[in-house]
Formats: sequence, C-alpha cells, structure tokens
Amino acid sequence: MTTREHINEYFNGRPFMILCAIALMVVAAVALSMGVRPAPVESTGIFFSFGQVLIEAGPLSAAVNVLGLLATGGIMLALNKVFSYVRSVTHLFVSVFFLLQLAHPAGLVSFNAGTLLCLVTAVAILPLFASYQDRHSQRSIFLIFALVAAGSMFHYGFLALIPAFVLGFFNMGVLNLKGVLAMLFGLITPFWIVLGMGIASPADFTMPQIDGIWHVVAQPRAELELVLAGILAVAGIVLAVMNLLIIMNYRMQTRVYNAFMVFTLVMVIIAICIDYGDMVVYLPLLGLMVAVQVAHAHTLRSTMHHRYLFILLLIAGCIGLCAANLLTR
Repeated sequence: MTTREHINEYFNGRPFMILCAIALMVVAAVALSMGVRPAPVESTGIFFSFGQVLIEAGPLSAAVNVLGLLATGGIMLALNKVFSYVRSVTHLFVSVFFLLQLAHPAGLVSFNAGTLLCLVTAVAILPLFASYQDRHSQRSIFLIFALVAAGSMFHYGFLALIPAFVLGFFNMGVLNLKGVLAMLFGLITPFWIVLGMGIASPADFTMPQIDGIWHVVAQPRAELELVLAGILAVAGIVLAVMNLLIIMNYRMQTRVYNAFMVFTLVMVIIAICIDYGDMVVYLPLLGLMVAVQVAHAHTLRSTMHHRYLFILLLIAGCIGLCAANLLTR
C-alpha cells in the first residue's frame, strides 16, 4: 500500500474520528474560557420559545452540548453499520461532522436548539430506515411526526423536517392510507395534548417571522456564520449531485436512504434562506448532511489517490474559520 493510500485510509478510520472528537471538546473549552457567547437568535415556536439557549451558557451547558454532538455522530455511525447508507466502511462522515462543528465555536459553548434539532433528526432516522417496505410501520410514522410536531411548538425549525420525512416514508413504500392517517395523528396529537391540558391556549400562537437571506445579502460585512453556511450549502449540493450519479446505480434500498439525506440537505438550505435570523440553529444539521456527502465523495472515488488533499483542505478551512471566530468575538 502506497503512502497516499495509507493517508486515505487514516482519514476513513476510527483514530482520525477520535482525534476530531477531542479537537471538538478542546475548541469548546477554549471558546468557553475566552468568554465566547452564543450567537443571538430568535428561537420561537408555535406556542413556546427555547430562548437563546436551552441551558444557561456555562461549563455544564457546553458539556451537554458537546455530548449532544458526540451522540449525534455516534448514532449516525451506528446507523451506517446497520443500514450501510455509506456503503464503504468509514468513519469519515462523523469526523467531518465534528470538524464542521468546531468551525463555529459560538455553537459549542451552550446547549442550543441547533444541537437538539440535529440530535432529534439522527434519532428519527433509525425508525425511518427500519420501516423500509414494512407495511406495518404506522407506529414509527406516528412517533416521528409526533416528535417533530412537539419540537415545532418550541422552534419553527422542526417544520423543515416534515417534508423531509414525508418524502422519506413515501420512498420507503409505507405511506399508504394507514400511514397517512398515522402521520396526521402524529402531527395533531402533541397540539391536542397541550391545548387539551391547558398548557397552552390558542392565544399563545406565534406566527413565524420570515427573515429572508435576501434582506442581508446587500450588507457590506458578511458574517462568518453566513460564509460557513454558504460554503456548506454550495459544497453540499455539488457533492450530492456528483454522488447521486453513482449512487443511482446501487440497489433501491440504498438509493432510498440517500435520497432522504439529500432532500433533508435541500430542506435545511431552504430553511436557512427563509429563516436567516435563526441560521445558526440550522448549521449543525446542515453540517451533518454535508458530512455524509463528503464521505460519499471520498469513498466512491477510491481510484483517485490524491483525494486526501480535499480532506486536508477541509481541515485547514475549519481551523481557519474557528480561529477567525475566536479572534473576532
């Protein structure tokens, strides 16, 4: 095996993933010690609000947030071992996910809606993928849409998951009449409980605030979060298109799994464009979906021995954005 192949295998392996996880924890600690504060967002939902963070910023909040990101990576890794949505044996998508998170230190210092949205999505993928061509998956459909509906009461960002999971279950071949009814009951039940028990009233309903990205593109100073989101969006779409040209030749089950990933990527990008004020909430999930596409691009092109250069460029870019964020806070 040549040196180039050894480097490529190292990036695919567990040691690199562990190194990225350690780097994530170190950056969170450094950001916390430097007094980096969470980015201000308007995290409102249909009835309630998360506020700026779920746990007041501090060591405990940062630790819970990092654990949430590590858990998300672990869940995605376990899912790939079971369902093989990335067909090669690789840890790269988890490593890239951690790298993309440390590029935004302000998102690490407190447990926030973005981490929760990312974690909920990873958890919900398990029953989604397990339902493939299972006509008796109504319970999974109900639970996922009930979870998403409950989340939307606290943050409108969870609504972006609804069309993604609708398409996901449709492609799984389980969205028959019973499946549609399970979906509708899942969406209704959390509101039924909250309104019926008097936890909230119709008067508490809050309209979503549309803060489109077109309102800020003319500003002379581009925020680093916008730079990161723009790079991820463009790279994610380009890689997804390139990867799908190869993945379309795979068996139906693998194609269906990856179609969900791509559609979730697209829905997150649309959500950022419509709800720019809450862009930092969508960054973790956007990073997760892009990380999957990076892993595909790296493993599908095994004959390109210099593909490790792209990973090195990615590492340099994430470190650069991390340093820029820390120095400008």
